[in-house]
Amino acid sequence: MSRFAEPVFVAAGLRTPFGRGGGALAAYDAISLSVPVVQAMAAQAEPDLLVWGTVIPNLGWSNIARETWLDAKLNPTVPAFSVVLACSTSMTATFAAAGMLGEGTDLTMVGGSEVMSRPSIALTAEASKRLTDLFAQDATAALAALQSLTPGDYVLPTRGWANRITGRTMGDHMEETAKAWRVSREAQDDWALKSHRRAVAGWERGFFDDLVIPLPELARDANPRADTSPERLAALKPAFDRDSGRGTLTAGNSSPITDGAAGCWVATEAGVARLPAGAPYARLVDYEVSAVDHHTEGLLMAPSYGIPRLLARHHLSFSDIALWEIHEAFAAQVLANVAAITDREWVRASAGVQADMGDFDWDRVNPNGGSVALGHPFGATGARDLSQAVKELWAMPPGSRGIVSVCADGGQGTVALLERG
Repeated sequence: MSRFAEPVFVAAGLRTPFGRGGGALAAYDAISLSVPVVQAMAAQAEPDLLVWGTVIPNLGWSNIARETWLDAKLNPTVPAFSVVLACSTSMTATFAAAGMLGEGTDLTMVGGSEVMSRPSIALTAEASKRLTDLFAQDATAALAALQSLTPGDYVLPTRGWANRITGRTMGDHMEETAKAWRVSREAQDDWALKSHRRAVAGWERGFFDDLVIPLPELARDANPRADTSPERLAALKPAFDRDSGRGTLTAGNSSPITDGAAGCWVATEAGVARLPAGAPYARLVDYEVSAVDHHTEGLLMAPSYGIPRLLARHHLSFSDIALWEIHEAFAAQVLANVAAITDREWVRASAGVQADMGDFDWDRVNPNGGSVALGHPFGATGARDLSQAVKELWAMPPGSRGIVSVCADGGQGTVALLERG
């Protein structure tokens, strides 16, 4: 059983190295960092459609997909449009592209980009109205008013991309969720250590070599730390809950500020045939987009609703999934979501799934590291996860299944079910 009338495939794409915030890639913007990825993928095959996204707004453009494609000096007759769904942006682009295949659209390029080092600085609505009203009446007075703006007139990213409704950051919300699900500091640090060690090992054995295009400023991911240790992680102070004495999220077990761009392919069988021989791909069997009320549920807990619903729809248990590629916004987020989906009573009462999913195998999760180690450029993460998962599945026997899961601000999440052909 599949969501699609005709088979839909996701093929591994390319990405930039992921840079540390304020580091080697900070001079780029989301478009200029996307261009080398799009150019490198277009050199493999020209797509029929581009779907791309970024999360942090920029007043300099409204359609990053089209701007990127044209800046890349590629065929201007290829259409391009943009999507955004917070950290699930490029996975949502994948779902959107999958639904548009057919009738001459066989190969689509999807992805996203984020330069978190350089968020736009904007004016508040009040300050903007004050100035635009002045410009309509007296440009000289408006220019003079610009010089009298105060810090309170600006929208500055001082709160680390806080949720607009609650005014609290992802980390603030995740601290609450970690406490609610009794996720310990030790468990978070242990998962973070695994993520770093697996990412470093992946680079050392060449897993990322054909997934990452080197840039002049950076040849490989800057965030994975070969020198981290349980002692170093344990020594870090809480980054969000600094006052209660019970804070557990630190800079070491949270995904870092990251710059990067990533893409993957979504195609029909005819589209896959246009890609280079041997390109890893997997069938996109189905997907789930879920949402929760983040006033009463954890802000990043929507995947725990989507995963059991998706599995139940296909009569699958945890043991049927050979690979779990779970986005690590925070180590606590991975641990809390898995705690939820393995709590049978919670799944029945909250997700509405009656099936017993069996035992969960942690050894099948993120074998080459996740976002805590690799980094998390919002718009790029879904495409990075998908490409990584497809390549990992490609090395497994035919019929092997994978789940890719990404949480997102606003109490949302996206989950994909992949199958090795």
